[in-house]
Amino acid sequence: MRNSNQIGVMIVQGPQSWAIIQQSKGAASIRLAGKWSMDAEVEQSQVLARIVKENSAETVVHWTKAEMQQDQSWSVTLERVPAGGLYRIETSLQVNGNQELEWAIRGDMIHHVGVGDLWVIAGQSNAAGYGKGPVNDAPELGIHLFRNNGQWDMASHPFNESTQTLHIENRETCNPGHSPFLAFARLLKRETGYPIGLVQTALGGSPLKAWNPHEDGTLYRNMLNIVQAAGGSAKGVVWYQGCSDCNPEESLTYAERFQAMVEQWRRDLGDAELPFATVQLNRHTAHGATDIDNRSWGIVREQQTIAARNTPYVTLVPAIDCPLSDEIHNSPAGNLLIGERMARAVLATVYGKEVHYRAPEVGDVRSETDDEGNSVLELTYDYVGGYLVSIGPNQPVFAVDDESGTAEVSDWSISGRNSIRIKLKRPLKGQAFLHGGYERNPAVYFPLDSLTYMPPLSFYKYPIR
Repeated sequence: MRNSNQIGVMIVQGPQSWAIIQQSKGAASIRLAGKWSMDAEVEQSQVLARIVKENSAETVVHWTKAEMQQDQSWSVTLERVPAGGLYRIETSLQVNGNQELEWAIRGDMIHHVGVGDLWVIAGQSNAAGYGKGPVNDAPELGIHLFRNNGQWDMASHPFNESTQTLHIENRETCNPGHSPFLAFARLLKRETGYPIGLVQTALGGSPLKAWNPHEDGTLYRNMLNIVQAAGGSAKGVVWYQGCSDCNPEESLTYAERFQAMVEQWRRDLGDAELPFATVQLNRHTAHGATDIDNRSWGIVREQQTIAARNTPYVTLVPAIDCPLSDEIHNSPAGNLLIGERMARAVLATVYGKEVHYRAPEVGDVRSETDDEGNSVLELTYDYVGGYLVSIGPNQPVFAVDDESGTAEVSDWSISGRNSIRIKLKRPLKGQAFLHGGYERNPAVYFPLDSLTYMPPLSFYKYPIR
């Protein structure tokens, strides 16, 4: 509550303490407005504002005169504030022409403000963060979170906790846990050299239609309101969603609906190239998966690959090798991997860093016949940065369907830097398709890229030549 007896400069409009302000071309403008007051009459008055470094008080933007109004209100825009921080915004009141500003009348201050990039967190529970168990992932100055109570703060887990929330639309029913995005922001901050702000809008269990304004759109509208309250613009979106669409009705249209959502978000957020960093679904280990369940999960993972391939400025990283805390939620250890993978994708595609971020992706599958008359497949992966390695027992990572049904795989082995040889127990009949790690809970020991130790992206129904 503001003290009505206060003298000097009062800031009524401006960023909150701990706010991160979205930079553009390395700088930002900060607008302030408010009132001034004195307990005695003065002949002349002038409000001034400046920005200094929080850690050293070195001047960043010199004292700047505000525009004064007769009702004792004032406003000023501090221009060309460089990306960086943390900064302190100071105000003071110069009266009766006093030139000794160090002894000017007091003014309000705003602390721990950064100029950097804002990333919107959207999706369902693995975006909101449900990792359980201890891990060293401590808060860090310069990585800040716009919390559900409408206040900026240092980013700390859990991100989607709902104390004094202003947004019932994305309130969790139970307490969430660890999120991938402190690790994401930490790597971005280290490599870019300026602060990162995170804007939490995710909700556990939410289907794509809740985020798509062309369908239900409830969480989409909530996201727009939160982004507006956080400053109105963002550098990009980090997205982890899809489990709730793993059903026959919605899986087949996932890519089409995701693309429509992205296009509308870009229009409404005023950035036709707004980046989306996305994650291909991890596994769901609950017992009792049916063939329909397995194929629905395989279809959604494949649709996520299609969406990333066909939608500009969308990246995709795997999560299938990451440990879980329960049947479906990534553990803190898994979240650290996922967050850093997403950060590397963003560093390469958004910030222009020379980082190999892509996971191997199926590029070609050819069939030939062995001496016994059975089919042998040669699978070639694109985007292998090093060479393929296998670190565990030979598990059924791959499956094949043709006109006669399932063709059983007898063995697979790495046959080259980026290729795998798959032996079948019979010859193929008619058009055939290869699947890789498509099931709801697929094999554990995937081949890995020796450069990144990431597994290939899962795929479903890739045509065999």
